[in-house]
Amino acid sequence: MITTLDALVDELRALGVPVSASEKADAAAALGHADLADLADREEVRSGLAVTLVKSAGHLSAFDRVFDVCFGQRVPDRATGGVGLGEPDDATIRRLLAESIEAGENGSLMQRHLAGLLVDRHAGIQPGRAVAGTSYLFRAMRALDVDRVTAALVRRAEARTPAALAGPLPRRLFLEDVERRLAAFRLEVEAEIRRRLVADRGVDAVAKTLRRPLPEDVGFLTAATAELHELWDTIQPLSRKLAARMVHRRRHGHRGRIDVRRTMRASLSTGGIPVDLRHHTPRPAKPELVVLADISGSVSAFAAFTLQLTYALRSRFARVRCFVFVDGLDEVTDLIERSANVLEVASEINRLGLGVWLDGRSDYGNAIETFCRDHAGELRARTTVLVLGDARSNYHAPRADALGRIAGRCGHLFWLNPEPRAAWDSGDSVIGRYAGYCDEVVECRNLRQLRAFVERLA
Repeated sequence: MITTLDALVDELRALGVPVSASEKADAAAALGHADLADLADREEVRSGLAVTLVKSAGHLSAFDRVFDVCFGQRVPDRATGGVGLGEPDDATIRRLLAESIEAGENGSLMQRHLAGLLVDRHAGIQPGRAVAGTSYLFRAMRALDVDRVTAALVRRAEARTPAALAGPLPRRLFLEDVERRLAAFRLEVEAEIRRRLVADRGVDAVAKTLRRPLPEDVGFLTAATAELHELWDTIQPLSRKLAARMVHRRRHGHRGRIDVRRTMRASLSTGGIPVDLRHHTPRPAKPELVVLADISGSVSAFAAFTLQLTYALRSRFARVRCFVFVDGLDEVTDLIERSANVLEVASEINRLGLGVWLDGRSDYGNAIETFCRDHAGELRARTTVLVLGDARSNYHAPRADALGRIAGRCGHLFWLNPEPRAAWDSGDSVIGRYAGYCDEVVECRNLRQLRAFVERLA
């Protein structure tokens, strides 16, 4: 058992989940607890280990994936009947699954047995292949046909209580509940496939195959749709944590000027020697922030996340102004203030065609020149300008001198580039032409790097 725990902790650390030696000792103690002695109760084991090893909600999905590999449990042998189903055909499997979902039996032995039958019959697992099992899962779920299961559940609900789905809202709520339950069954099928892979190739080999980066390490430019949704779930709690941390640093990180009167008064108790210096309460001035974001297709996800994070922290700045550009430039400060989230902002930007001047292909030179001409006079020494983009200008003139004039008017100028540093100045990238006018050009490929920069900025 300790060997299995070692494998679990090693894999979590390889993924980037921080696990200290004391937390590992707590996990071992949890496994030795009387309530966790029976390892057949996997959910008790999972909960005990998650409480001791996982400190961030964003790391739970990685923990669950590694736990299923290291603590996989075989489904009862279907040759002996398991739950007494024999070998039902696909239509019977769909009917039994609908009955199980209707009865609220998610995670039951029946569902695990049905998942095993689907994997046996349709996944087509090939022994020895170093794969993560995605194609196996696709085949099994395609054979199940979740649309037919959903339709069957709707018919059963309407037959049982005709008025239950009357009206769009009750029907929508019912369908969302069915979707959640089918997603849970999909996880059962995925877990069964992982157990088969572990039995075939071993824990270490499968863990390496299934290894995926944590949400904060997913690249903005390479993230799949599901990974982007995970990032959106992470960004709001992250912005709240950063805001609280920045308030603490602003209040306690700096001491004001020495208060001579209070210092001399305190020195009377030490014979006139000013041992204990007293300071005025610090009142640091908040900086102003101006964001110029490239929203062209290649970097739109990066711009959206950065706008969301910086604008969520707007209370830490005296003023925040946001501009978007492709080959033209438009201000979207009011639009962001009116919208509930940046996804809504992006939809409105696309509808209005903001940031586009001529052909809709990135032209950093024209966008920077436009900002310099129309808004450089509004910059002050307390203003920080933040440029977001990959500096790929489609071989248009970069007009770096305009950026130099902006840098001369503001206090600080930073450029966040979502591309890896090795790709800078390759092809149509002109980041090197702009770098000389920036306080710093920062590689910002994922949420971890973005968080570190925003903390430093504010």
